[in-house]
Amino acid sequence: MRAAARSEQTSAARSDSIKGCRRPYLSASVVATVYDVTLQEGTPGEPPETSALPAVHESWLPREHALYRPRHGGRQLTALIAGVVFFAAPLAAYAVGVRAAEIENRPLVELPTPADGWGLFTGMPQWAVDHLVFREAAVRAADGISRGLFAEPRGRGGPPVELPGPIAPPPGRQRAPDGDGAGPSDMTESLILAESSEVIEGKNGWLYLGYDVEGKCRPYRDLDQSIDALQELRRVVEASGRELVILIAPDKSTVVPENLPDRYPDLDCARQATDEFWARVPAETGALDLRSALRRPAVGEGDPAYYRMDTHWTDEGALAALRAVAQRIEPGSPDGWVIDRDGAAVHTPDLAVMQGRPTEEDGMRYRLRPDGDLDRTGPRIHRFDEPVRIAGEPTPGMIAEPVALLGDSFMVSTSRYLPAVFADLSLINYTAAQSDRAAMLDMLADGDVIVVQSVERLIAGGVTPFLDPGVVADIGAALAARPRP
Repeated sequence: MRAAARSEQTSAARSDSIKGCRRPYLSASVVATVYDVTLQEGTPGEPPETSALPAVHESWLPREHALYRPRHGGRQLTALIAGVVFFAAPLAAYAVGVRAAEIENRPLVELPTPADGWGLFTGMPQWAVDHLVFREAAVRAADGISRGLFAEPRGRGGPPVELPGPIAPPPGRQRAPDGDGAGPSDMTESLILAESSEVIEGKNGWLYLGYDVEGKCRPYRDLDQSIDALQELRRVVEASGRELVILIAPDKSTVVPENLPDRYPDLDCARQATDEFWARVPAETGALDLRSALRRPAVGEGDPAYYRMDTHWTDEGALAALRAVAQRIEPGSPDGWVIDRDGAAVHTPDLAVMQGRPTEEDGMRYRLRPDGDLDRTGPRIHRFDEPVRIAGEPTPGMIAEPVALLGDSFMVSTSRYLPAVFADLSLINYTAAQSDRAAMLDMLADGDVIVVQSVERLIAGGVTPFLDPGVVADIGAALAARPRP
C-alpha cells in the first residue's frame, strides 16, 4: 500500500513539474528521464541506489534541480564576448586590408607548410604572433602601462644573474646541434628569438638589443663550436680555389659600451664573453676586426658608427666595413676612394619600434667615387630573401672579380654603397639556408670570392645558419662541384 501511494505521489510530482516547468521546450519524456535518474540517486528518507549523475547536461535540468547550472553565467558571458572581440577584431581588420607590420629586427615569419615537417606545428605560434594585426598597438600599450603605472620600462629587470662562466649556459638550456637534437626548425626558432629580443634602455637615451647580452650567456652553440664551424667553412671554400672573407659586425654594446646601464641581468657575463670572443675569433678564423674602425670612423664627425636608437651601424659604419672588405680582397684598392656628403636623411630606428615608441632619427648619406671621379652609389636594397645581382663596368678602386655575399640586416644600410665597391656582386640573406638553400648554394658557386657577414651576437650565440655543420657541408659540396683553378 505504501509503495502504491509513493508511486501515485511520484506521478503527481512529474505532472506538476511538467506543467510548471520554466523551460517549455523540454519534452515530457526528457523531464521524466531526468527525474527517473534523480529518483535513482535516492528518495528522501531512503539510501541512494547509485551515485550516477544526471544523463543530460546540467543546463537542461529543471531550475528547481539541485544540480542545475545555466549554460552561460555572467562571468562566462563576459569571457565569451572578450574572446570574440579578441579574435574577430583582427580578422575584421584583415578583411578590410589592414596588415601586420615588421616591428622587430627581422621579416615576418612565413606560414609553415607540411613540407616543414614538425616545423608546421612548432612554427605556427610564432607565425600567429607575427601576423596579429594590432600587435604594434599592443606593444605600445604594454610599454605605456609599464611606464605609466609601474614607472619602469617593459622588459627584464632586477639584479644581475651570476653564471659560472662567460659563455656557460644554465644546465639544460644549451642545445648542442650534434645531429641527435636540434634540427633546422629549432635553429630557425633560435634565430627568430635572437632578433626578437627585448630592448635594453641605456644612458643618455641609447637603446640596445637585449640579445647582445642574452646570446653570449645562453648560446645555442658554445664559442668553440662556432669557431670550429667558421674554420671548416674557410677550409671548404679555400679547397675549392676561392677566397673567403668573414665580416663580423660588432655589437653596438661592444663599440659603445659606455651607454649601457650600470646594472642589467647577465651584463658581467656578457662582458667577459665579449672579451673572449674578440680575443679568439679574429685570430682563429681570420675574421675582420672592425671595432677600432667603428669607434672612430674615417668618414663623418668621428662619433661611433652606430645609431642611438637602432641596433645597426650608420652609413659611416657601412663605409668602414666595405673599406675593410675591399682592402682584404685587393690590398690598396680603397686608397683612391673619394667620399663626400650627399645630404641628411631620417629613418625609423628599429629598437624604438620594438618598444612600441616609433620615432625618427637623423643620419647622413654619402657619395662614393671609387676612382675619385664617378659616383657609383645606388639605392638601398631593403629585401634580399632571394639572390640580388649588382653588375656594372669596373673602374679603378673597384673589385672586378665575381663576389658572392651572405649577409643579414646590416647589409640594408650597406647596400647603397655596394655598386661602388663591387663590379659583379650577388647578395642573399643567409636565412635562405632554411628557406631556399638551393638558390643560396647556386649563387655561392658563381662567386670567385665568398663574403659571409653576420653580427657578433649571432656568432657568439651560435645561431647564424652558416655555423650549422649541415649547411657548411652543403656549401662545401656545391663549391667542390664547380671548383676554381
